Amino acid sequence: MKERARILVVGGGYVGLYTALRLQRRLKRELGRGEAEITVVSPDPYMTYQPFLPEAAAGAISPRHVVVPLRRVLDRCHVVIGEATGIDHAKRTATISTLATGEEGTGGRQIPYDELVLAPGSVSRTLPIPGLADHAIGFKTVEEAIGLRNHVLEQMDIASSTRDPAIRDAALTFVFVGGGYAGVEALGELEDMARYAARYYHNIRPEDMKWILVEASARILPEVGEEMGRYTVTELRRRNIDVRLETRLESCADRVAVLSDGSRFPTRTVVWTAGVKPHPVLAATDLPLNERGRLKCTAELTVDGAPHAWAAGDAASVPDVSAEGPPRECAPNAQHALRQARVLGDNVVRSLRGEPLETYAHKYAGSVASLGLHKGVAQVYGRKLKGYPAWFMHRTYHLSRVPTFNRKARVAAEWTLAGLFKREIVSLGSLEHPRAEFELAAGGKPSQDPPDNPKGSS
Repeated sequence: MKERARILVVGGGYVGLYTALRLQRRLKRELGRGEAEITVVSPDPYMTYQPFLPEAAAGAISPRHVVVPLRRVLDRCHVVIGEATGIDHAKRTATISTLATGEEGTGGRQIPYDELVLAPGSVSRTLPIPGLADHAIGFKTVEEAIGLRNHVLEQMDIASSTRDPAIRDAALTFVFVGGGYAGVEALGELEDMARYAARYYHNIRPEDMKWILVEASARILPEVGEEMGRYTVTELRRRNIDVRLETRLESCADRVAVLSDGSRFPTRTVVWTAGVKPHPVLAATDLPLNERGRLKCTAELTVDGAPHAWAAGDAASVPDVSAEGPPRECAPNAQHALRQARVLGDNVVRSLRGEPLETYAHKYAGSVASLGLHKGVAQVYGRKLKGYPAWFMHRTYHLSRVPTFNRKARVAAEWTLAGLFKREIVSLGSLEHPRAEFELAAGGKPSQDPPDNPKGSS
C-alpha cells in the first residue's frame, strides 16, 4: 500500500454508504495507523433507504427510521456535507460545494485524492410538460414522501370543508405518472391510507376519490414479469384505481391533468415517478460516459480506461457477466447496487494491496413490490407470489437489507406496534414553514403560499 492512500467517495446513497462501510471495515488497521483516509461527500447527512419511502408516506414507518445517519455509521470516515460540482481525474482533484461555501464566498473547495469512488446516484428524469415544474411532486426523497402524505391528507381536509363541488373534485383527484416501483408502490400505499382515513371524515367516502395511474408503455412493474404485471393492473382496478396504459401526461398547467387519450382531470395532486437519469456531476468529469450519460465500467467496477476510478449503482454502466445471450448491462436497481458496493469496496482494498481484482457477477434473484397493507406481488427465482405472501416477503427482504441493527430493530418494532394499534392520520404540513406563526405574531408578513396549496405541502 502507498504511504498514505486518500480515498474519496462521492455520494452517500446505497453504493456510497455500503462501499465506505466495507472500506472502513477492511482498512481498519490502516486507518488506525494513518496509512489511509476515507472522505465521503454527500449532499445529505444521511442515506435514505428508498424502498421504505412508500410506507413512510403512508405512516407505517416513522420518517427518521428510513434514513441512516452517515456520521454515526461511518465513524472512521471524514463525512463532508456538500455537492461535487466537478472532477478532474487527471489531476486527482474534486471540486466540492459545501454549506459553508456560500457564506465564505471563496468558491468551491478542492479535495485531492488517490482513489475515486463515484456513486452520486440519479435524479428524477423530467420532460418539458407544461405545468410540471410548477405543480408536480417527485418521490425520491424522504422529504417528498412526507410532503406527499401531508398533502393528500390536507386535500381531504379541503374537500371535507369546501362548498364548491369543483374544488372538492379537484382535491380528491390524485394523478400518479409512472408505472415502475416508485409510482405503483406510492400509489398503492397512499390510496390504502386515504381509504382508511376516509372513515374519519363525515362527508368523504373512499369511492369519492379518484386515483389515476398513467403509464406510457403497455405494462407496469416490468421487473416482476408480465403475468404479475397484469395481476397488479387487475388488483389496482379492483380497488377502483384508474390505470391508463400507453398513455402520457401532456400537461398539468392550471391544475388540470391533460392525458394523451384526451382525458382531462382537474387535480391538485400530480406525482411524477416516470424514471431517473444519471446525476449531472458525471457530465462535469473527464471520465468516459456511454450514450445514456452513465460511466463506462468494467466487470471489476473500475471506470474503463481511468485507473484509480471506480463506480457502481445508477451512475455506472456495468456489464452483466451472468446474463445469457447478447451482452447486457446490470439493471440500475437496489439489488445490484448493494451487491456491487461490497465487491467495489473489496476491489479498492485489493488494488491498494496489489492483489487481483474480483469480477462482479450476480444473477438477478427477482423482484418484490408492495401494493398497500397486506397486498403485494413478487417474482423470486422464477416463483410467482401475490397478495399477503408477496407483501410479507417484501417486508422481510427489505428489513434484512436496511443498514444497521439499530434501524432493523426500530422498523420491526414500528411494524409490530402498527399491527396492534390504529393508523396515524395526522397531517403536519405546517412543519415545512415553522416560522410562519411566529412571524405573524411578531407583526411580520408570513411566507405566502399559493392559495391552492395550503401550508406548502407539495
